[in-house]
Amino acid sequence: MGFLNEGINEVIATTGGNAAPMGIICRNGALSMVLFRGSHTEANIRKNGWVVANLTRDPVVWVKTAFDDLPPGDFAAVEAGGRRVERLKECDGWAAFAATVEHETAETVFVALEPLGEGVVAGTSLRAHNRGFAGIVEAAVHGTRYVLTRDPALKALIDHHLAIVRKCGGPREREAAAALEEYIQ
Repeated sequence: MGFLNEGINEVIATTGGNAAPMGIICRNGALSMVLFRGSHTEANIRKNGWVVANLTRDPVVWVKTAFDDLPPGDFAAVEAGGRRVERLKECDGWAAFAATVEHETAETVFVALEPLGEGVVAGTSLRAHNRGFAGIVEAAVHGTRYVLTRDPALKALIDHHLAIVRKCGGPREREAAAALEEYIQ
């Protein structure tokens, strides 16, 4: 399974002109995703039948893709398994998957994934992320739900994670925290 570990792997998923933070589930050798109905990611997977998991350490990209669309110039076409797919131009590594809708509920769509190919982007190096980066990922997840519900419990979780970002992150993580706060106002 290449870059992915057992459990839920947080990535930026690209699906043809769209990028969004997503969890790719790796359980007992099977790969899948659970999507919310009506999302761009769901529509593109139904239309194109692929998704690319992008690995990036840039916390600002995590926040931007959680709340906004990236410009077309932020994507790069690559070939994987005989298909043309799109990855983030500035990612560290990527893994492409054939994506098939297996079943649905009123709110979610379960998608099975089959590996097509993966790569490490030339000129990048692998390194650990700091706790501030992890805090951005968590705050962004809660933030996407908070903008829909305005649930005070979610706001408390966001505030908790952003406090960790400010304590444990670097300048780029703090920039991402400020951007996140603007998106959720």
